[in-house]
Amino acid sequence: MKKLIGYCRVSTDNQKEEGTIEIQEHALREHAEAKGYNLVTIFRDNGVSGGLENRPGLVELFSYLESNKETDGVLIYKLDRLARDLYIQEHLIKKLELLQRSILSVQEPNLDSNDPMRKAFRQFMGIVSELEKAFITMRLSGGRFNKARKGGFAGGSVPFGYSSEDKSLKIDDVAIKVVREIFHLKRYNRMGLREIARHLNENNVPTARGGKWHAGTVRYILKNELYKGRVIYKEVSSDRQDLRII
Repeated sequence: MKKLIGYCRVSTDNQKEEGTIEIQEHALREHAEAKGYNLVTIFRDNGVSGGLENRPGLVELFSYLESNKETDGVLIYKLDRLARDLYIQEHLIKKLELLQRSILSVQEPNLDSNDPMRKAFRQFMGIVSELEKAFITMRLSGGRFNKARKGGFAGGSVPFGYSSEDKSLKIDDVAIKVVREIFHLKRYNRMGLREIARHLNENNVPTARGGKWHAGTVRYILKNELYKGRVIYKEVSSDRQDLRII
């Protein structure tokens, strides 16, 4: 009986189409039971990208393998749950090979076989996943550009002084007073960025996240064209005088 650990990942962007992480876990347990594997534990990365940054579940998985020499390998639902990027896939599979561990997939053939046909298949599946990700990114970017051209909010963090309602920006009557004060202190009091930040902190004015003000935060507000009624998304600029506050 092979002693395995499982790994599941669901990204934030594609969570709706991929389903919940519980669906993957259920598939891993069913597969292990059908094959007679001993699935010891499952590591999870819920709502994270396919890159290697911010993958605590994956870090724990490799730490577990290094500490538990009796583990035979890793069971995944599908190769693109390990990573969509082909280079990252091969890098992780190679690291498992160096640890002398196998990798098995519920949906795909034996992924760590040295058979040239299986390796070619694994690489082909990685390329398909990369193209799928590129296509999704292209569609998302296209939609954001179109929205920006029409003066809409193309996404990202909502600037301080505004709120988002039905994916549209509206002025926050309370926070906008702070923004106007910042511009006033800069323009009429001739205060520097650090002075403005210190002034706001001394007067217990909270930031958007309730933290402390810093020179960089003040600079970002002073440089943001949105306060002057211009919505800018990459190279697209549109007029929104209804959002102008200075």
